[in-house]
Amino acid sequence: MQWYLKVLKQYADFKGRARRTEFWMFVLFNAIAYIVLALIDVLIGTASFTTTGTGFQFGGGLLSGLYSLAVLIPSLAVAVRRLHDTDRTGWWILIGLVPIVGGIVLLVFYCIAGTPGPNQYGPDPKQDAMAGGGYPQGGYPQQGGYPQQGGYPQAGYPQQPQQGPQQPQA
Repeated sequence: MQWYLKVLKQYADFKGRARRTEFWMFVLFNAIAYIVLALIDVLIGTASFTTTGTGFQFGGGLLSGLYSLAVLIPSLAVAVRRLHDTDRTGWWILIGLVPIVGGIVLLVFYCIAGTPGPNQYGPDPKQDAMAGGGYPQGGYPQQGGYPQQGGYPQAGYPQQPQQGPQQPQA
């Protein structure tokens, strides 16, 4: 939920970078909110349905339509910031207008990892969240009640010293 609110707080901020987590959590909560509002539209009778030869088509309703308009700008902004994280200009969002292929290309761009370290669009948002790589500087602290394992120093995680094959005792 914090990611969704973060995007809404940066309502029309097209500058900077957005992590995959920020983007996809916003997409998830956006979809959930839209589905809930569409169900409410159906229940209160503000949804429009069209009968087709193969069934019916949901045309949206008052609440879901207003919600879609309200999150249009934040959706575009977080998508542009996500593209910035992959070191691409926000204009790449227009490739989504190309039928089928454009949507697939955007999906790939949204899924790939961002460029590590700062790029032309700003500092790495992952480094801010993980404070320098994600691991504490001196290793993880010793847990109470567990003795220190031999062969593994506290400050890091190097491989255990190699030991040759054990010969059976005769």
